Amino acid sequence: MNMNFQLGITKSFPCNYLEGHEERLLVATDTRLHNAEHYNWLMSQGFRRSGDQIYKPYCINCSACQSIRIPVNEFVASKSQKRNLRKNSHITTKISEELKPSYYELYERYINEVHSDGAMYPANYEQYESFLQSKITKQLFLELYDDEQLIAVAVTDNLDSALSAVYTFYSPAYKRQGIGVFGILKQIELALKMGKKHLYLGYQIDECQKMNYKNRYHKHERLINNSWELINK
Repeated sequence: MNMNFQLGITKSFPCNYLEGHEERLLVATDTRLHNAEHYNWLMSQGFRRSGDQIYKPYCINCSACQSIRIPVNEFVASKSQKRNLRKNSHITTKISEELKPSYYELYERYINEVHSDGAMYPANYEQYESFLQSKITKQLFLELYDDEQLIAVAVTDNLDSALSAVYTFYSPAYKRQGIGVFGILKQIELALKMGKKHLYLGYQIDECQKMNYKNRYHKHERLINNSWELINK
């Protein structure tokens, strides 16, 4: 892989996840990196995307954000995850390869009701498209239905050797049913069917309550000191 690429570093700004911390990002500004081949490699180096911006945390004196991925051939569902699958066994799935305008109503309700204290509130259509749609890589949209009603969409990047869970939004009425967990379990299942090696889950932050759930999928790997380490439990 050609390493002669331009990267940028943002100024420090208040961390969105750890109170009292400063955050900064390393950004892949070189447009030659904005394609499926290079993004597949960048993901393996701990980068992630938001819309068409590719970034990874690059904080001073802090390494709380750790890239996490599941080697799908080694994944074994826990007792609670098996219960989740049974509880949601009536949910059916379909796959689309485009971000549909018809998803927006569900997205808007999710942002405005579940994340009304977050940076994306209030939702708007421009934000919806710029955040979830990408020209960098192929995408899959895993649609979850209860009977004929669309209740959730799991936005997934389709990389050469892996899938990457970008974002899941769902009907707030299904929050107690663990539909977010169910979406990840179905993405693991999809990765297996497609012959992918990994499902990337983004960043695990042990010290942040709302971002420390991704380590519940075993086995998983974390990027620590630029090396992927297998975590058995």
